[in-house]
Amino acid sequence: MGHFANTAQAEAWNGYEGAQWARSQERWDAVNDGFNQPLLDAAAISETDAVLDVGCGAGRTTRLAARRAARGRALGLDLSGPMLGKARESTAREGVANVAFVQGDAQVHPLDACAFDAVISRYGMTFFTDPVAAFANLHRALRPGGRLAFICAAEAEANEWLAALVSLKDILPLGEFGKADGPGMFSLADPGRIRDLLAAGGFDEVEVHRVEVAGKWGADAADAAAFLLDSGPGRHLLDQVTPSEQDAARQALTATLRRHEADGGVWLRSSSWLVTAVRGDSAHG
Repeated sequence: MGHFANTAQAEAWNGYEGAQWARSQERWDAVNDGFNQPLLDAAAISETDAVLDVGCGAGRTTRLAARRAARGRALGLDLSGPMLGKARESTAREGVANVAFVQGDAQVHPLDACAFDAVISRYGMTFFTDPVAAFANLHRALRPGGRLAFICAAEAEANEWLAALVSLKDILPLGEFGKADGPGMFSLADPGRIRDLLAAGGFDEVEVHRVEVAGKWGADAADAAAFLLDSGPGRHLLDQVTPSEQDAARQALTATLRRHEADGGVWLRSSSWLVTAVRGDSAHG
Protein backbone atom coordinates (compact mmCIF):
# COMPACT_ATOMS: atom_id res chain seq x y z
CA MET A 1 0.00 0.00 0.00
CA GLY A 2 1.47 3.32 -1.06
CA HIS A 3 1.32 6.87 0.27
CA PHE A 4 -2.10 8.56 0.20
CA ALA A 5 -2.29 12.28 -0.58
CA ASN A 6 -6.10 12.12 -0.57
CA THR A 7 -6.43 11.13 3.07
CA ALA A 8 -10.13 11.96 3.46
CA GLN A 9 -11.00 9.90 0.38
CA ALA A 10 -8.76 7.06 1.55
CA GLU A 11 -10.60 7.03 4.88
CA ALA A 12 -14.00 6.94 3.17
CA TRP A 13 -13.12 4.25 0.63
CA ASN A 14 -11.47 2.07 3.26
CA GLY A 15 -14.45 2.57 5.58
CA TYR A 16 -18.20 2.37 5.07
CA GLU A 17 -18.21 3.68 1.49
CA GLY A 18 -15.71 1.13 0.22
CA ALA A 19 -17.31 -1.76 2.11
CA GLN A 20 -20.77 -0.86 0.76
CA TRP A 21 -19.50 -0.71 -2.81
CA ALA A 22 -17.63 -4.00 -2.41
CA ARG A 23 -20.61 -5.92 -1.08
CA SER A 24 -22.94 -4.30 -3.62
CA GLN A 25 -20.63 -4.43 -6.62
CA GLU A 26 -23.00 -6.32 -8.89
CA ARG A 27 -25.65 -3.70 -8.23
CA TRP A 28 -23.29 -0.81 -8.92
CA ASP A 29 -22.24 -2.50 -12.15
CA ALA A 30 -25.93 -2.72 -13.13
CA VAL A 31 -26.08 1.04 -12.63
CA ASN A 32 -22.88 1.91 -14.52
CA ASP A 33 -22.15 -0.87 -17.04
CA GLY A 34 -23.71 1.10 -19.89
CA PHE A 35 -20.63 3.35 -19.84
CA ASN A 36 -18.16 0.49 -20.32
CA GLN A 37 -18.30 0.13 -24.09
CA PRO A 38 -18.10 3.89 -24.84
CA LEU A 39 -15.16 4.16 -22.44
CA LEU A 40 -13.22 1.19 -23.80
CA ASP A 41 -13.95 2.07 -27.42
CA ALA A 42 -12.66 5.61 -26.81
CA ALA A 43 -9.46 4.20 -25.29
CA ALA A 44 -8.86 2.20 -28.52
CA ILE A 45 -7.23 -0.65 -26.61
CA SER A 46 -5.28 -3.05 -28.82
CA GLU A 47 -4.57 -6.68 -27.95
CA THR A 48 -0.95 -5.93 -26.97
CA ASP A 49 -1.57 -2.79 -24.92
CA ALA A 50 -0.63 -2.14 -21.31
CA VAL A 51 -3.62 -0.45 -19.65
CA LEU A 52 -3.89 1.41 -16.34
CA ASP A 53 -7.37 1.63 -14.76
CA VAL A 54 -7.50 4.53 -12.27
CA GLY A 55 -9.96 4.24 -9.40
CA CYS A 56 -10.68 0.72 -10.62
CA GLY A 57 -12.83 -0.23 -7.63
CA ALA A 58 -13.86 -3.86 -7.84
CA GLY A 59 -12.17 -4.20 -11.20
CA ARG A 60 -15.01 -4.56 -13.67
CA THR A 61 -13.48 -2.18 -16.21
CA THR A 62 -9.98 -3.53 -15.52
CA ARG A 63 -11.04 -7.04 -16.47
CA LEU A 64 -12.86 -5.81 -19.57
CA ALA A 65 -9.75 -3.89 -20.63
CA ALA A 66 -7.61 -6.97 -20.00
CA ARG A 67 -9.80 -9.02 -22.31
CA ARG A 68 -9.31 -6.45 -25.07
CA ALA A 69 -5.56 -6.42 -24.36
CA ALA A 70 -5.42 -10.23 -24.55
CA ARG A 71 -1.65 -10.31 -25.20
CA GLY A 72 -1.01 -7.25 -23.07
CA ARG A 73 -1.86 -6.47 -19.45
CA ALA A 74 -4.14 -4.37 -17.28
CA LEU A 75 -3.32 -2.85 -13.90
CA GLY A 76 -6.07 -1.62 -11.58
CA LEU A 77 -5.15 1.12 -9.09
CA ASP A 78 -7.46 2.17 -6.25
CA LEU A 79 -7.47 3.60 -2.73
CA SER A 80 -9.92 1.04 -1.40
CA GLY A 81 -8.75 -2.18 0.22
CA PRO A 82 -12.27 -3.65 0.44
CA MET A 83 -12.98 -3.01 -3.22
CA LEU A 84 -9.62 -4.38 -4.34
CA GLY A 85 -10.32 -7.52 -2.33
CA LYS A 86 -13.53 -7.93 -4.30
CA ALA A 87 -11.62 -7.22 -7.52
CA ARG A 88 -9.13 -9.99 -6.87
CA GLU A 89 -11.87 -12.47 -5.98
CA SER A 90 -13.82 -11.72 -9.16
CA THR A 91 -10.70 -11.85 -11.31
CA ALA A 92 -9.76 -15.28 -9.95
CA ARG A 93 -13.31 -16.55 -10.41
CA GLU A 94 -13.46 -15.31 -14.00
CA GLY A 95 -9.99 -16.65 -14.80
CA VAL A 96 -8.56 -13.41 -16.20
CA ALA A 97 -4.81 -13.95 -16.04
CA ASN A 98 -3.35 -10.69 -17.40
CA VAL A 99 -4.66 -8.48 -14.59
CA ALA A 100 -3.05 -7.14 -11.42
CA PHE A 101 -4.31 -4.76 -8.75
CA VAL A 102 -2.45 -2.38 -6.45
CA GLN A 103 -3.67 -0.18 -3.61
CA GLY A 104 -2.49 3.38 -3.99
CA ASP A 105 -3.31 7.01 -4.74
CA ALA A 106 -2.97 7.81 -8.45
CA GLN A 107 -2.09 11.40 -7.58
CA VAL A 108 1.22 10.36 -6.03
CA HIS A 109 1.68 6.63 -6.75
CA PRO A 110 5.15 5.93 -8.20
CA LEU A 111 4.07 4.68 -11.61
CA ASP A 112 6.81 3.70 -14.02
CA ALA A 113 7.45 6.29 -16.72
CA CYS A 114 6.10 5.52 -20.20
CA ALA A 115 4.77 2.18 -18.93
CA PHE A 116 1.23 2.30 -20.35
CA ASP A 117 -0.39 2.60 -23.75
CA ALA A 118 -3.75 3.66 -22.30
CA VAL A 119 -5.11 5.05 -19.05
CA ILE A 120 -8.83 4.57 -18.40
CA SER A 121 -11.25 5.31 -15.58
CA ARG A 122 -14.96 4.90 -14.90
CA TYR A 123 -15.76 7.56 -12.28
CA GLY A 124 -12.33 7.40 -10.64
CA MET A 125 -10.84 10.75 -11.69
CA THR A 126 -12.85 13.17 -9.55
CA PHE A 127 -11.45 12.57 -6.07
CA PHE A 128 -7.98 14.17 -6.29
CA THR A 129 -6.99 16.95 -3.89
CA ASP A 130 -4.57 18.20 -6.55
CA PRO A 131 -5.97 17.25 -9.98
CA VAL A 132 -3.11 18.87 -11.92
CA ALA A 133 -0.54 16.81 -10.01
CA ALA A 134 -2.64 13.68 -10.58
CA PHE A 135 -2.99 14.24 -14.32
CA ALA A 136 0.72 15.06 -14.59
CA ASN A 137 1.52 11.76 -12.84
CA LEU A 138 -0.72 9.86 -15.23
CA HIS A 139 0.74 11.76 -18.20
CA ARG A 140 4.22 10.64 -17.14
CA ALA A 141 3.05 7.02 -16.91
CA LEU A 142 1.81 7.03 -20.52
CA ARG A 143 4.14 6.45 -23.43
CA PRO A 144 4.30 9.27 -26.00
CA GLY A 145 1.19 8.89 -28.12
CA GLY A 146 -0.59 7.05 -25.31
CA ARG A 147 -4.29 7.60 -24.78
CA LEU A 148 -6.34 8.80 -21.80
CA ALA A 149 -10.07 8.05 -21.66
CA PHE A 150 -12.35 8.46 -18.68
CA ILE A 151 -15.96 8.83 -17.63
CA CYS A 152 -16.93 11.46 -15.05
CA ALA A 153 -20.25 12.84 -13.89
CA ALA A 154 -21.75 15.77 -15.77
CA GLU A 155 -23.77 18.45 -13.99
CA ALA A 156 -25.65 17.17 -10.95
CA GLU A 157 -29.10 18.21 -12.17
CA ALA A 158 -28.75 16.02 -15.28
CA ASN A 159 -28.55 12.84 -13.15
CA GLU A 160 -31.91 11.36 -12.20
CA TRP A 161 -30.62 9.48 -9.15
CA LEU A 162 -29.44 12.76 -7.65
CA ALA A 163 -32.72 14.49 -8.53
CA ALA A 164 -34.50 11.70 -6.65
CA LEU A 165 -32.39 12.35 -3.54
CA VAL A 166 -32.81 16.12 -3.86
CA SER A 167 -36.58 15.58 -3.75
CA LEU A 168 -36.03 14.76 -0.05
CA LYS A 169 -34.73 18.25 0.75
CA ASP A 170 -37.59 18.93 3.17
CA ILE A 171 -36.72 15.79 5.16
CA LEU A 172 -32.94 15.36 4.91
CA PRO A 173 -30.20 18.00 5.47
CA LEU A 174 -28.97 18.07 1.87
CA GLY A 175 -26.97 21.29 2.27
CA GLU A 176 -24.38 21.50 -0.51
CA PHE A 177 -24.98 17.90 -1.62
CA GLY A 178 -24.23 17.55 -5.32
CA LYS A 179 -22.12 20.72 -5.54
CA ALA A 180 -18.88 20.67 -7.50
CA ASP A 181 -16.63 22.09 -4.76
CA GLY A 182 -13.55 20.10 -3.77
CA PRO A 183 -12.81 16.43 -4.46
CA GLY A 184 -15.95 14.43 -5.12
CA MET A 185 -18.26 13.01 -7.73
CA PHE A 186 -19.09 16.33 -9.43
CA SER A 187 -15.67 17.99 -9.26
CA LEU A 188 -15.24 17.66 -13.05
CA ALA A 189 -18.78 18.60 -14.03
CA ASP A 190 -17.53 21.71 -15.90
CA PRO A 191 -16.05 20.75 -19.31
CA GLY A 192 -13.97 23.92 -19.35
CA ARG A 193 -12.33 22.93 -16.07
CA ILE A 194 -11.63 19.45 -17.44
CA ARG A 195 -9.83 20.93 -20.45
CA ASP A 196 -7.82 23.34 -18.30
CA LEU A 197 -6.73 20.65 -15.83
CA LEU A 198 -5.70 18.19 -18.52
CA ALA A 199 -3.77 20.87 -20.41
CA ALA A 200 -2.01 21.83 -17.18
CA GLY A 201 -1.17 18.14 -16.67
CA GLY A 202 0.50 18.03 -20.08
CA PHE A 203 -2.20 16.42 -22.23
CA ASP A 204 -3.03 17.30 -25.83
CA GLU A 205 -6.09 16.79 -28.06
CA VAL A 206 -8.56 16.99 -25.16
CA GLU A 207 -12.14 16.21 -26.15
CA VAL A 208 -15.25 16.11 -23.95
CA HIS A 209 -18.49 14.48 -25.10
CA ARG A 210 -21.71 13.82 -23.21
CA VAL A 211 -22.84 10.21 -22.75
CA GLU A 212 -26.18 9.35 -21.12
CA VAL A 213 -27.06 5.88 -19.88
CA ALA A 214 -30.09 4.48 -18.07
CA GLY A 215 -28.90 2.24 -15.24
CA LYS A 216 -30.89 -0.28 -13.23
CA TRP A 217 -31.01 0.81 -9.58
CA GLY A 218 -33.26 -1.90 -8.18
CA ALA A 219 -35.94 -4.50 -8.79
CA ASP A 220 -38.71 -2.08 -7.78
CA ALA A 221 -39.11 1.33 -6.16
CA ALA A 222 -38.73 0.12 -2.57
CA ASP A 223 -35.61 -1.88 -3.45
CA ALA A 224 -34.04 1.04 -5.32
CA ALA A 225 -34.85 3.46 -2.49
CA ALA A 226 -33.22 1.15 0.05
CA PHE A 227 -30.13 0.83 -2.16
CA LEU A 228 -29.79 4.59 -2.67
CA LEU A 229 -30.18 5.34 1.03
CA ASP A 230 -27.70 2.56 1.91
CA SER A 231 -25.02 4.16 -0.28
CA GLY A 232 -22.35 6.33 1.31
CA PRO A 233 -24.08 9.66 0.56
CA GLY A 234 -27.49 8.25 1.53
CA ARG A 235 -26.24 6.83 4.82
CA HIS A 236 -24.48 10.11 5.62
CA LEU A 237 -27.76 11.98 5.21
CA LEU A 238 -29.83 9.46 7.18
CA ASP A 239 -27.38 9.52 10.09
CA GLN A 240 -28.19 13.19 10.65
CA VAL A 241 -31.94 12.77 11.23
CA THR A 242 -34.27 10.96 13.63
CA PRO A 243 -35.64 7.43 13.02
CA SER A 244 -39.05 8.86 12.15
CA GLU A 245 -37.48 11.20 9.59
CA GLN A 246 -35.52 8.26 8.19
CA ASP A 247 -38.75 6.35 7.68
CA ALA A 248 -40.35 9.37 6.06
CA ALA A 249 -37.39 9.70 3.70
CA ARG A 250 -37.63 6.04 2.68
CA GLN A 251 -41.36 6.33 2.01
CA ALA A 252 -40.99 9.58 0.04
CA LEU A 253 -38.10 8.26 -2.05
CA THR A 254 -40.00 5.06 -2.81
CA ALA A 255 -42.94 7.12 -4.03
CA THR A 256 -40.65 9.25 -6.22
CA LEU A 257 -39.00 6.22 -7.77
CA ARG A 258 -42.25 4.48 -8.69
CA ARG A 259 -42.51 6.62 -11.82
CA HIS A 260 -39.19 5.11 -12.97
CA GLU A 261 -40.35 1.49 -12.72
CA ALA A 262 -40.26 -0.29 -16.10
CA ASP A 263 -39.13 -3.56 -17.64
CA GLY A 264 -38.61 -5.35 -14.35
CA GLY A 265 -36.62 -2.65 -12.61
CA VAL A 266 -36.09 0.98 -11.67
CA TRP A 267 -34.17 2.83 -14.38
CA LEU A 268 -32.50 6.19 -13.77
CA ARG A 269 -30.54 8.21 -16.32
CA SER A 270 -26.94 9.11 -15.52
CA SER A 271 -25.39 11.92 -17.55
CA SER A 272 -21.62 11.90 -17.82
CA TRP A 273 -18.69 13.26 -19.76
CA LEU A 274 -16.55 10.96 -21.86
CA VAL A 275 -13.15 12.62 -21.84
CA THR A 276 -10.29 11.69 -24.16
CA ALA A 277 -6.78 13.08 -24.49
CA VAL A 278 -3.35 12.09 -25.78
CA ARG A 279 0.16 12.33 -24.45
CA GLY A 280 2.04 14.17 -27.16
CA ASP A 281 5.80 14.07 -27.51
CA SER A 282 8.02 13.42 -24.51
CA ALA A 283 8.80 17.11 -24.02
CA HIS A 284 6.12 17.44 -21.35
CA GLY A 285 8.08 15.01 -19.13
